[in-house]
Amino acid sequence: MRFQPVMLATLGALALAACSQKEQVAAAPPPPPGAVPGSVAADRDGDGIIDGYYTADGIYHPNYTPPPPPPPAPTRLGERG
Repeated sequence: MRFQPVMLATLGALALAACSQKEQVAAAPPPPPGAVPGSVAADRDGDGIIDGYYTADGIYHPNYTPPPPPPPAPTRLGERG
C-alpha cells in the first residue's frame, strides 16, 4: 500500500478545512415596544388589553372598530294624531 496518495488526500482535506468559515447566525431583533411575548399581539398602553398587532415587517396595526352609525334623522311630518 502506498502512503503517498493517502497523505496527499489527508493534507488536502486539512488545508481545505482550515479555510472554511462557520456561518454567522443573526440574532433575532428585540420585540417592538408593547409586544406580547410569543405572539403578534400588542398591548401598547400596558393595561392588559390587546390594542393591536404587529406584522412580520414590524409595523403596528391598531384594532379599530368603527363607531356605530348615527340614529336615523327624525321625519319632518311628525306623528299623526
